[in-house]
Amino acid sequence: SVRKHWSVENNLHWQLDVSFNEDYGRKKNNAAVNFSLVSKTALSMLKHYESKSSIARKRKSAGWSDDVLQSILSVDKF
Repeated sequence: SVRKHWSVENNLHWQLDVSFNEDYGRKKNNAAVNFSLVSKTALSMLKHYESKSSIARKRKSAGWSDDVLQSILSVDKF
């Protein structure tokens, strides 16, 4: 049970660090909590978006195409 919990925790934090560079940002006061919430929400939406691409590629595609961004934002599974 404990190993399973830490496995989930480590995978989430690793994904946030790699995809969103969370460790490199310096935020003060409530900004860290706010950005963490937004990053976790965005990561969840990207994971549930039906594409075989990596998280990084999905982020780039959303930045390049408004249609892809709209389809990611309209995912209702998260």
